[in-house]
Amino acid sequence: MTDTIAVSAIPHRPPFLFVDEVVELGDKRIVTTKRADPEAEFFRGHYPGDPIMPGVLICECCFQAGALLIAHMRDGLDPSDGTPVLTRIQDARFKRVVRPGDVLQVEVTVDDVLDDAYFMTGRVTVEGKAAVRVTFACTQVRTEAT
Repeated sequence: MTDTIAVSAIPHRPPFLFVDEVVELGDKRIVTTKRADPEAEFFRGHYPGDPIMPGVLICECCFQAGALLIAHMRDGLDPSDGTPVLTRIQDARFKRVVRPGDVLQVEVTVDDVLDDAYFMTGRVTVEGKAAVRVTFACTQVRTEAT
C-alpha cells in the first residue's frame, strides 16, 4: 500500500476487501492490485472443478478502487459525510476469465463530477490482457445510526 492513502479510507474489510495495494494515485486516476486468492470461498462454488472469479467481484475491485480515489480527491472521507456507495453500473464488458492466483491490475479514472456524484471508468487487466471494462457512478450517502 502506498503511503498516500490507506484502505481505511473506505468501509470495506476482509473478506470483502478487494484492494491489496495502491500502485499509483493521481488527481483523477488510481491503479490498484488484487490477487485472486485461490483459498477465497467463492472459488469453491463458482464453477467447481474449473473455478473462475465471479464477474461481479471483478467489478467490485473497480468500485472499491473508485471509492479510494474519491477519498483522495476529497482529502479523506469524513464519516459524517456518509458512506461511499455505488449508484450506477453501465456497460460492463467481460473480456477474459480470472482464475485463482491471478493478479488483477485495476485502473479507475474519474470521467466527470456533478455535485457529489462521481462518474468513473474501471479497467481490469491480468498479465496485460483486458479482463473487464465497466463504467459506474458513486456518491456518498448519509446513513442513520440504528
